[in-house]
Amino acid sequence: IMADDKDVLRDVWFGRIPTCFTLNQDEVTEREAEAYYLLLPRVSYLTLVTDKVKKHFLKVMRAEDVEEMWFEYEGTPLKWHYPIGVLFDLHASNSILPWSITVHFKNFPDQDLLHCPSSSVIEAHFMSSIKEADALKHKSQVVNDMQKKDHKQLWMGLQNDKFDQFWAMNRKLMEYPTEEGGFRYIPFRIYQAMSDRPFIQKLFRPVSPEGNAYTLGDLLKEMYPAAITNDGEQKRYQVVIHGIEPLLETPLQWLSEHLSHPDNFLHICVVPTPSD
Repeated sequence: IMADDKDVLRDVWFGRIPTCFTLNQDEVTEREAEAYYLLLPRVSYLTLVTDKVKKHFLKVMRAEDVEEMWFEYEGTPLKWHYPIGVLFDLHASNSILPWSITVHFKNFPDQDLLHCPSSSVIEAHFMSSIKEADALKHKSQVVNDMQKKDHKQLWMGLQNDKFDQFWAMNRKLMEYPTEEGGFRYIPFRIYQAMSDRPFIQKLFRPVSPEGNAYTLGDLLKEMYPAAITNDGEQKRYQVVIHGIEPLLETPLQWLSEHLSHPDNFLHICVVPTPSD
């Protein structure tokens, strides 16, 4: 039996990344901008939790020098529509903490990032992910049976960091008929640190036609065989979900129910093993 499942959900929800935000050196300031430290929630989105960062740096800037705020790590613009934990695991999982993020207020990289003028844009992105996931899991039946206020409860739970409020509704999205042994398909995305391709996302069932549970290893064998270390080989990649490397024998259905982000997708990062 797995660790107490409710504790797993809590650990995922309350995962934090200590982060140091510094202002890009090219920004025009009236006086020196000090770094700003924040514990970032892994399951949230950068643009949702950085109002304090913005206020902090605006204190030393003139209004005419301020355009849309965006973030970068070691030259890579950070896509706010990926969950924070995914960004960290993908780009910085083997770096020293705190994570050092550079803040920009001009030269927005349109070709790399989506604009995020308001939190309603984040909400729309989040809800469309949940709907896409439910189309895969239940042919959209669960999400379509919910009322507008139920959708709002999911979003407010995430926005206000309310674990119980969120899970009171989200557990409905995690149910399935016992006789089926799992969801119709597993909503997952596999990200590669070394690729220009955004992510791998295809149809994959949690249970074989014979009724056996597929594992994380089965998914990788099919979608990204290079990530698996064969006997006698040096380990080339780490397969990371929420900052940990789950055993490849872990059933995919269990992972989907317990290690999905609030958007209901299992986000899997494949990163090169650090060379010591």
